[in-house]
Amino acid sequence: MQTRAARLTAALTALLAALAAALLTPRPAVAAASLLPRPAVAAASLGEVTGFGSNPGALRMFRHEPPDLPANAPVVVALHGCGQDAGYAVDSGWTALADRLRFSVVVPQQSTANNLSKCFDWFQAGDIARGAGEAASIAQMVDRQLADVRGDASRVYVTGLSAGGGMTAVMMAVYPEKFAAGGIVAGLPYGCSDAAGGPYPCMYGWANQTPAQWGDRVRRARPGYPGPWPALTVFQGSADGTVKPSNMTDLVRQWTDVQGADQGADVSDTVAGYPHRLYRDPSGRIVAETYSVTGMGHGQPVDPAAGCGNTAPYILDVHLCAAGRLSDTWGLGLG
Repeated sequence: MQTRAARLTAALTALLAALAAALLTPRPAVAAASLLPRPAVAAASLGEVTGFGSNPGALRMFRHEPPDLPANAPVVVALHGCGQDAGYAVDSGWTALADRLRFSVVVPQQSTANNLSKCFDWFQAGDIARGAGEAASIAQMVDRQLADVRGDASRVYVTGLSAGGGMTAVMMAVYPEKFAAGGIVAGLPYGCSDAAGGPYPCMYGWANQTPAQWGDRVRRARPGYPGPWPALTVFQGSADGTVKPSNMTDLVRQWTDVQGADQGADVSDTVAGYPHRLYRDPSGRIVAETYSVTGMGHGQPVDPAAGCGNTAPYILDVHLCAAGRLSDTWGLGLG
């Protein structure tokens, strides 16, 4: 007869296999069709850039630039989620904000050759280290954009949804000198897959790490870096069944530790009716911010009625504009 430990191990293995199968199984035909590229939308607002570097991660680079873009304007890197494409920058509201506030948007795009589900590989060792893979490709895109538009290197920001949120944490950890801040939507802490024993246990919040252990994963990614580290903002649906809400807690633990802040929120209030928290370092600087979007599942918060974004798969109208809140936090409208 099996021992109790053996039965528990077998049950856990079966659960992980079922979860992996569910997440890797193609969506139904209607949903899959809705995630196909939208050439008319993308062509109208995004242009592709080639030859931006050695591109070790084999990504494509798209960008959006307002016609009246001034020199020394900010740059925002927007990273799509699984099954999406560069049109994420349009649907999430970033391109419309860029036109209004006059900054440029860099939009990396994943391919099925790298990942069958078109997820950025936030969990692959070869793609999340400095100077390697997809992380290096994104860093090269930033350098190309700054050179082409004479952008402000001190005002570069990175944001992303889901796998793009996981890759946002990667960029903040391995290239902290390039980014003033990051905005993670339904994403994962840096090093989470290694900590949890795989991407799916990580997504389900099974990485058991202290704040110091989380912070050490970031510090090891950029040994000897003296700072400053990018500030963090997180948006997370309380009903997200794909990336569990505990990942937002772990992100806060990781980045408050890196920033030398404690784990207690200094401000607790509401924004658009949703719980909102601010965390300050000992100098009083805001280093972490969270929005817990009550009742929202897995996706990017938008507010089409207020002119922010378009509803689409994983782009959810919850009367809160994540892109708009980030642009305010980052001061993108300040010339």
